[in-house]
Amino acid sequence: MHIPIKRSYSNKVFAGVIGGLSEHFQWNPAVARVLWVIVSLTPFPGIIAYLILWMLMENPD
Repeated sequence: MHIPIKRSYSNKVFAGVIGGLSEHFQWNPAVARVLWVIVSLTPFPGIIAYLILWMLMENPD
């Protein structure tokens, strides 16, 4: 099972998940990364969600 969003090939820090989401939804990648860090520090399991998205998103071309 995959979601139709691709990980970013050029805009990545670790695996390209946040870069791929920001490219797909046309967000600023720096703001998306800051928001992801804030969400990861809250009780919401952000790191687990990142790993799940990494497995479900399509590979970059």
